[in-house]
Amino acid sequence: MAEPYDGKSILIVDDEEDTLTAIEETFKDSGAEIYKATNGDQAVEIALDKNPDLLILDAMLPKRSGFLVLEKLKAKKPRGSKPYVIMITANTGKRHQVWAESLGAEDYINKPFRMNRLVESAEKLLAKD
Repeated sequence: MAEPYDGKSILIVDDEEDTLTAIEETFKDSGAEIYKATNGDQAVEIALDKNPDLLILDAMLPKRSGFLVLEKLKAKKPRGSKPYVIMITANTGKRHQVWAESLGAEDYINKPFRMNRLVESAEKLLAKD
């Protein structure tokens, strides 16, 4: 799993401990540095401090929604710039997907999802550099 992850960092943000742990376990041997956050404020703080290459972001979070996190981190950046964002959510509505994409999310994955779907998306985005 190494090449696209070498020298990269991933911030995983989810308030569900099981989801956070499952995603962390999936990427732990990838070679990427992994950061974790359990709420939106923490996510913004870590992202601004660590400048991750990839953000795996839950849409519904305590303190600040994933949409507000996305808006804060991507607002003044050109489309397609880091951090690349994969938004994950249990919300199946298309309206939220359109909103996430308009704020700069590169991918939008509905929960529950297959972990290989997330890995494929991460690898595709990280291979851009």
